[in-house]
Amino acid sequence: MTDVLVVADHRRGDLRDVSYELVTAGRELADETGGDLHVAVISGTVDEFADKLNREGVDAVHTVDYGEEFNHGVYTQATTQLYDELAPQYVLTPNSVNGLDYAPAVANELDLPIVTDTVALETDGETLTATREMYGGKVETTTELEGPAVVTIRGAEWPAAEGTGDAAIEAFDADIDEDALGTTVNGFEEVGGGDVDISEADVLVSVGRGIEEEENLEIIEELADALDATVSASRPIVDNGWLPKNRQVGQSGKVVTPDVYIAIGISGAVQHVAGMKGSDTIVAINTDPNAPIMDIADYAITDDLFDVVPALTEEFH
Repeated sequence: MTDVLVVADHRRGDLRDVSYELVTAGRELADETGGDLHVAVISGTVDEFADKLNREGVDAVHTVDYGEEFNHGVYTQATTQLYDELAPQYVLTPNSVNGLDYAPAVANELDLPIVTDTVALETDGETLTATREMYGGKVETTTELEGPAVVTIRGAEWPAAEGTGDAAIEAFDADIDEDALGTTVNGFEEVGGGDVDISEADVLVSVGRGIEEEENLEIIEELADALDATVSASRPIVDNGWLPKNRQVGQSGKVVTPDVYIAIGISGAVQHVAGMKGSDTIVAINTDPNAPIMDIADYAITDDLFDVVPALTEEFH
């Protein structure tokens, strides 16, 4: 049997979507060998988070009530101590800013191998096969690890865990050495965050190089207003300075999973698709019927965006 420990991710009082995806990834690994799935919630409103993460398939939730926001030292110490207590085969963390901060330190402390940014995992209990993408998603590679390991998973690659579980919620008394923390969290400030967080939007109207000129963004914004949606973009729009960096979707931008993603004048390069393929419904508007975005779209409109977008705006106003 192979037990798995996943560490939840939260920021400013909210669980991140990847926390629920971690539960799914962890449960799949544990199921392959009949093991148990343990979920760790460190810092913040741990009891509230524990209730939310008590999903179907979770065997135990362990809370570490220490501090409010992420702290490298706290997460490193708490996770290594939980590992010593539970002896799981695998530790899963998000491939997020926070996860990539402490996961390598945990691997170093425990003398374990680490593989980052995984998009698929399989195990036979002894060997872990981790799939990663390279060259902008054009090539998939696999890494085989023998024995225990630390793994970070890419967001939006696993579905969010659903259902209500009946796991035991247990407070874990981590022995945090404050002298060894090295840092103190005094507050939270968005760096280059801008006016919106597109990763939290329910509906995104996303624009690509097909818009041709910056002045033409006006029709995109009008459609977004009609749909009560948020405007996002592919990289060329941001590189041109037409929209700020916080609006960029893709591997070098943000991963988004809205209910509806409307891709307008976006060809669908693998780097962009990697950031939005987890959307529930994808609508693509493009003059090229062979554009890659059309292959993953639930609804594809092969027509001139300058005709389609104003018509949609009028329909939804």
